[in-house]
Amino acid sequence: MSGSRIGALRHRIVLEAAARAADGGGGAVVTWLPVAEAWASITPSTGAETIVADALAGRITHEVVVRHRADLVPAMRFRYGARVFEITAVLDVDERRRLSRCLCREELL
Repeated sequence: MSGSRIGALRHRIVLEAAARAADGGGGAVVTWLPVAEAWASITPSTGAETIVADALAGRITHEVVVRHRADLVPAMRFRYGARVFEITAVLDVDERRRLSRCLCREELL
């Protein structure tokens, strides 16, 4: 997406970060809190079927491109409506800190 136009960023997404709170039993409860809203380009890359808890589930990988953010890390995720994209890698497009290309995984149950 080198040299992309602003029109390619047509999806309004929410960037979320995990917040953990002790559950009193030695574990933690994870909740996702919104960090920011951003315009993005979402492009499917690959798809596969896997077995999760004895049920067939789909897995699709996507490339999500957003304007560069210094705080964007793989521990975060994007939400687009009811869809959730877990970030697995963040790449600086052209290494100019203008755009970030995020490799994401979407689980389909």
